[in-house]
Amino acid sequence: MNLKLLFLLLLPFVAISQSSSYKIRTVAFYNLENLFDTTNDTLIFDDDRTPEGKDNWTQERYERKLLQMSKVISEIGSDKTGNSPDILGICEVENLRVIKDLIHQDALRNKGYEIIHYDSPDERGIDVALLYKKSAFVPTSTASHRLLLLNEEQERNYTRDQLVVGGMLDGEQLFFLVNHWPSRSGGEARSRPNRIAAAQLNKQIIDSLQRLDEQAKIISMGDFNDDPTNDSFKKILQTKGKIKKLEKGELYNPMERLYKKGVGSLAYRDNWNLFDQLFMTEALLEKTDEKYHFWKASVFTAPYLLTQKGTYKGYPLRTYAGGAYTGGYSDHFPVYLYLIRKEP
Repeated sequence: MNLKLLFLLLLPFVAISQSSSYKIRTVAFYNLENLFDTTNDTLIFDDDRTPEGKDNWTQERYERKLLQMSKVISEIGSDKTGNSPDILGICEVENLRVIKDLIHQDALRNKGYEIIHYDSPDERGIDVALLYKKSAFVPTSTASHRLLLLNEEQERNYTRDQLVVGGMLDGEQLFFLVNHWPSRSGGEARSRPNRIAAAQLNKQIIDSLQRLDEQAKIISMGDFNDDPTNDSFKKILQTKGKIKKLEKGELYNPMERLYKKGVGSLAYRDNWNLFDQLFMTEALLEKTDEKYHFWKASVFTAPYLLTQKGTYKGYPLRTYAGGAYTGGYSDHFPVYLYLIRKEP
């Protein structure tokens, strides 16, 4: 074994107590806030994000966006692992090309990321995708599940697919779902049925995996455009925020506790929302030796991601704000969790 590979294998190990050591893997999600290339695609509504468009989206601005996104990704969860996430769900990416440009940035080039991506029928052309380190995860199945929605005129409302990836994380089977549910455009109440439909699809996918294996370890992540206490989570997915109240096969949402403490991943009109979430099946809470289980979850809020002054001080430092280019990162903070297992 060469020294470089040995280093990579040893890096995720950390001593949590004097008597035991654990291997840690980071699973994260990040809404990249409209990561578009500069080319006008006539099949989608990307006209604003072109050099001639309203946003004056130039090659220089595109490259700056890639540089900044890669910096953030390289640091998510690194305080415990010394490395970037092993599994990363992303959304608001225009196509496969921009994802490839992203992982070839200096901060990510040597991380060994591979991409799982499908084109969604979304009108703006934005997709979800999963990045994974080939040194940690081996995919065995992938699928893109279409969310069929109709507007008030009973016309098709095109939105993002839900991505499902199964595979072996260090030899252990896990499933990852990546979501970007319909927005609150038109108001929360008016748009709620679309997110209820998205939750129903997500529940169907999870149920189908649990029918094959009732102890399936599943993590669903995404920008849900709903908070942990909204009906989509509490009534459809029936997530629970307290481990002690979980029954076999139910879904645990660690973000609910954070949300009730006032933690958010985006801000709007002086209110914080926690739309970016990761939740999991109860099987990931069983602290079995030599099997991965949930440790803790958090929102990544490095100081450089925050607006430092003005009306929006403390809010995420965005790429655009009020229609003006601000050169920031994203209007969302990333979220992440740690999976750990005891090592001999």
